[in-house]
Amino acid sequence: MSAPLYNRDILALAVATAEHLPRPAARFHASVRAPLCGSRILLDLDADAAGRVADVGMHVEACALGQAAATLLARHVRGRTIADMRGARNAIAAWFAGEGEPPDWPGFDLLAPARDYPARHGAILLPFDAAIAALEARVAAA
Repeated sequence: MSAPLYNRDILALAVATAEHLPRPAARFHASVRAPLCGSRILLDLDADAAGRVADVGMHVEACALGQAAATLLARHVRGRTIADMRGARNAIAAWFAGEGEPPDWPGFDLLAPARDYPARHGAILLPFDAAIAALEARVAAA
């Protein structure tokens, strides 16, 4: 039998979104919604001159899995580029599709039980989609 979908670790990550409050003064913003489940994230991001994430804030309206993924993103996104974010997002999607190993993102192994629940995949990918959208706004502004 697989691990429970909502366990103590996932729930602890979900409530930790409060550690990454919205940053209205950030230079780049993205609002992204997962069409299947309706989850939504508003992500605020600052990046340095080289395009590496310097700071992040967010408001997340998602299930506990989407919130947990948002916390994992926020905790480990600093210093990453748009290429890093695209690579992570693609690795997560491939892993959900049964291709390859868990993505190389700290703590993401905690979300392994969600692989068996495709309806939750969009909520988990949402923070990565939002970070990519915010970084694309940075590129467009340059």
